[in-house]
Amino acid sequence: MDKNKSTLTGKVKRYANVSRKITGATARIAGNKIIGSNNLDKNADIILNALGGLKGPLMKVAQLLSTIPDALPKEYADKLQSLQAEAPSMGWFFVKRRMSSELGSDWLSKFDTFERVAKNAASLGQVHKAKINGNDIACKLQYPDMISTVDADLKQLKLIFSLYGTWDKTIKTKDIYNELSERLKEELNYKRELKNMMLFNEMLKDEKYINIPKPIDKLSTNRLLTMSWLKGESFMKWKNSSPKIKNHLALTLFYAWYIPFYKFGIIHGDPHPGNYQVDNSNEKKPKINLLDFGCIRIFPAKFVKGVIDLYIAMRDNNQKLAINAYKSWGFNNLSKDLIKVLNIWALYIYGPLLENKKRQIQNPNAEKNGKEVASNVYKELKKLGGVSPPKEFVLIDRAAVGLGSVFMHLNAELNWHKIIEELISNFDEKELHNRQKDIIKKFKIK
Repeated sequence: MDKNKSTLTGKVKRYANVSRKITGATARIAGNKIIGSNNLDKNADIILNALGGLKGPLMKVAQLLSTIPDALPKEYADKLQSLQAEAPSMGWFFVKRRMSSELGSDWLSKFDTFERVAKNAASLGQVHKAKINGNDIACKLQYPDMISTVDADLKQLKLIFSLYGTWDKTIKTKDIYNELSERLKEELNYKRELKNMMLFNEMLKDEKYINIPKPIDKLSTNRLLTMSWLKGESFMKWKNSSPKIKNHLALTLFYAWYIPFYKFGIIHGDPHPGNYQVDNSNEKKPKINLLDFGCIRIFPAKFVKGVIDLYIAMRDNNQKLAINAYKSWGFNNLSKDLIKVLNIWALYIYGPLLENKKRQIQNPNAEKNGKEVASNVYKELKKLGGVSPPKEFVLIDRAAVGLGSVFMHLNAELNWHKIIEELISNFDEKELHNRQKDIIKKFKIK
């Protein structure tokens, strides 16, 4: 039997664990509706309690959804943000079994040293520190039977979406679900992640303040990824640094995400704080360590052009260009009222980029203002019968929210208008398409 395929036994076990919790939650929510109560906050607590004891991909998806505007009701998003993705690490007995399965019974002899206790454990796997030829390396080892777990969890996620859809159809979730499903399955293939890592090394090779691990192919499999170890510390430790250093870090992080997007149509789709560190080997000009390349998104060149076109439309108050951007993303039935509502949200999102001056990416009242804008947009969309967000928005929104949060912590003040204008200058859709085609072919990314 192919060890990289989902197993019936694994799925049944996961179904039993997850379904018991979700079914119980569904029954309680249904009971609330029968007695005339549809309190979203109370229902959110029920879902939270059901999911709180679960680990693995369902947790990862839940946290991701909490950051995507309007994917779930505000009450749900607020509760899901409290979930912890950290999973207990596998003990040494299981690590030995897993490593033997991936590299053979003599696997330990391939390393100078191999630390028994994991340095960190997350939703899909854990990382061990080791040495080869005196050099520190990282071994990312996937948990057992994760393919089965993902298959089972995705079915449960569909149930959660369906549950939400019974009382609110404002935001259609079909494409959101499909996008999450595709990206999550890709994350399980560590050979694919190895290629993604090589891809990002190439795209960012000219950025001297960005570090990316180097993969070690001969010690990697579909479920084991071995790479160079990057020494760094949490971003949060730098939030009290000098304004000059904080601005430098914010700008470097911005480039780390958006140079690949605007030049190649590719984005790192999981920008949570654990996936970037600060390398302080140069205290005056610290570097950024960019980590975890399991979740990347390749966008059609026309989608990237749509992002730029909408920015220009908001900058120049060009209604025709805004409509073309929405159409290029797949928005259908664009009535005048729908365009008006979409423009309200677009103007808020692009707002920090429109002012030609130094400023924070968000002002101190941004969270409050953002919630007000989102609430108004949501109400108007509901009046219009709802909308199906393009699936590409899932990770682009995730990146924007994740990076914005870091910039807020850093209190970075930069001229974001000049930065974006420089980045998109001389943009050519055909050239991006060709660059993307060439680099994907080079690293055999499918």
